[in-house]
Amino acid sequence: MHTSAASWLRHRLGRAVVLSYALALILPAPGLWLRRPHPLPPSHLTLHTAPLLLSLVLFSAGLQVPVRALGALLRHPMALLAGLVLHLAIPLTVVPFVAFLLRRTPDTDGGSGLLTAMILVVAMPVAAGATVWTDKGEGDQPTMVGLVLASTLLSPLTTPVVLATLSPLLSGGYAHTLAATGRLAQGGFALTAVVLPCAAGQLGALVLPARWLGRLVTTVGPSAMAGSLVLTYVNASGALGSVLTRPRPLLFAAALAVAALVCLLSFVIGQVAARLLRLEAATASSLTLACGMNNSSASAVLITASLPDKPHLLLPVLAYGLLQKTAANRIVTRLRPAPTAAGT
Repeated sequence: MHTSAASWLRHRLGRAVVLSYALALILPAPGLWLRRPHPLPPSHLTLHTAPLLLSLVLFSAGLQVPVRALGALLRHPMALLAGLVLHLAIPLTVVPFVAFLLRRTPDTDGGSGLLTAMILVVAMPVAAGATVWTDKGEGDQPTMVGLVLASTLLSPLTTPVVLATLSPLLSGGYAHTLAATGRLAQGGFALTAVVLPCAAGQLGALVLPARWLGRLVTTVGPSAMAGSLVLTYVNASGALGSVLTRPRPLLFAAALAVAALVCLLSFVIGQVAARLLRLEAATASSLTLACGMNNSSASAVLITASLPDKPHLLLPVLAYGLLQKTAANRIVTRLRPAPTAAGT
């Protein structure tokens, strides 16, 4: 179903992401312009580029998932239920531990800014891009697709609950800011930018004839991958645009350290849970990826919408997005199912 253009971009996606980060560092002005809302005269509508690009990515993900294969999950739902429980439990265990460590640093607000960014990352649904890594590692695709769809559809309920539960860990005005962000997530953002595009893609995959669906995928797929790169550039411009003008090496190092710690703990908890449940290699790989891969693009868009005056909070979000892809590559390599011998 993939065109040669989509295959070409997919095989070079890692390098393209790095290039997007580099472009945001060197030439942030176009990205900063795209981050701003743009009125559409003569109508009273306003174009918000980042949510629009996020919707395109999620629509494409919903369009390409093998929805009919999800029926197997109803017969063997243990991995799906475990993944959903862990997706809620990991923020409630990892974030307080990180908050305890940050309070022992000389930061006057106890690292509340970095903690706010990490809370917004781990509260997001499972990243749609996790299905790509599952396919690369020959993992359990129905389980991964089920976790992406279920966590996405439940996000208008789960995200505000996680934000409200963890907001007491923050000091200063960050607790109030996170509460306001939770109301935004509970309102139109999660529905219009996350749930509806994904649901529309799933509906198209179910009702469209195979020939029409194939044509639509070959058009939307490359556009969505290109859109994800533009979204990465736009988000990175907001965070990295000030690095050259107002260098803050300590903030950059702290953002990287916190993102690495949260990412590592999330993947480790997923691996431990898979071993305790004695899952086969393919399902264990999918569960581990789902625990560590959150929709960092959605959290970056949410930060841009609710905290436009704090672009530095995008630094740990961008670091997490890059680190989770690096970790996913190692996970699928280590947990790839062993090939069966010929004739067995």
